[in-house]
Amino acid sequence: MPEWRPRPLRRRSRHTEPAHRQEAAPEHSMDPRADDERPLADRPLIDTAIYRDGVRIATPSSLGETYRQLPGATGTMAWIGLYRPAEEELLAAAEEFDLHKLAVEDAIVAHQRPKIERYGDTLFVVLRAATYLDEVEEVSFGELHLFVGTNFVLTVRHGPSPDLSVVRRRMEADPELLRRGPEAVLYAVLDHVVDGYAPVIAGLQNDIDEIETEVFGADPHVSRRIYELSREVIEFQRATRPLLAILRSLEAGFEKYQIDEELQRYLRDVADHATTVAERVDGFRQMLDNILTVNATLVTQAQNEEMKRMTEASYAQNEEIKRISSWAAILFAPTLIGTVYGMNFDVIPELHWSLGYPFALVLMIVVCVSLYAIFKRRNWL
Repeated sequence: MPEWRPRPLRRRSRHTEPAHRQEAAPEHSMDPRADDERPLADRPLIDTAIYRDGVRIATPSSLGETYRQLPGATGTMAWIGLYRPAEEELLAAAEEFDLHKLAVEDAIVAHQRPKIERYGDTLFVVLRAATYLDEVEEVSFGELHLFVGTNFVLTVRHGPSPDLSVVRRRMEADPELLRRGPEAVLYAVLDHVVDGYAPVIAGLQNDIDEIETEVFGADPHVSRRIYELSREVIEFQRATRPLLAILRSLEAGFEKYQIDEELQRYLRDVADHATTVAERVDGFRQMLDNILTVNATLVTQAQNEEMKRMTEASYAQNEEIKRISSWAAILFAPTLIGTVYGMNFDVIPELHWSLGYPFALVLMIVVCVSLYAIFKRRNWL
């Protein structure tokens, strides 16, 4: 478990400019222009400010200006925000703040799992914010990287969420909290990310309730919906579960690094909320597994009922066929006798016998009655 210790800002007198620069995607109106010829450290940022005792005292427009205006006095810190920066811009920030190359590599590559790492005196935190999209019933994720030092916080966003401008306004409205330093900013960001999980929980709960109704309503498309929602829940679980380890790691360093008691309370509150979220997500996954099992059982029962109905229909059809066949056989016997005696040949026995006609009738009756008795005994009639 990494220990939490912010890293002091080292001042440097030179700014380097890479020979080649990748063109930054214009996802934001304040993104650096591709044709900007200024050194990377002097190009505009998404948002940055220098604070002293919780009050903004300067709003630099670039990393270089932030570095130049940041005094070394106690109680002063810089909060720099980057949004989808190009690789060269992150390297320039690493040069300014002496960030570890492994952490910078993670921030450049992105697609990292939530984690906390300590490189010297710099704390590196990766978080995944979540937003529920009700129209498509999906959870959208945004990745956030934080570098926390003794007098600076550098945030790197790789997606629209979380909206850190909300966090900044909240912190600036509470100077007493902001004056507690970079640790307070880290708390505020963690709190904002965890609070953002609440609408996702509500959306997933609503989807699960709808699915339960569809399952018992025999909706033929519900299996696909269960599977797709299960994938969303698993992805959400991957974003929330590691957050508990991050918070435990921070709590483990409270006493060693003499973290402000008020911040300790705030972070414990965030930990409580994160635990609740993780438990709800675990419950969702179990519920969806159970719903999928119930749906499979109901589908099997419906198939068995259908097979039973088909079997019963087939049996009834066979019974009807047996009855028809029996009556056909009974009626065929006198027809056969009458046909034979109706051929009018002179050599037919009993043709000139006076009792021949009654004999033929009696023979027909005997054959029909015998066949009827046989079929009746075999339950064909």
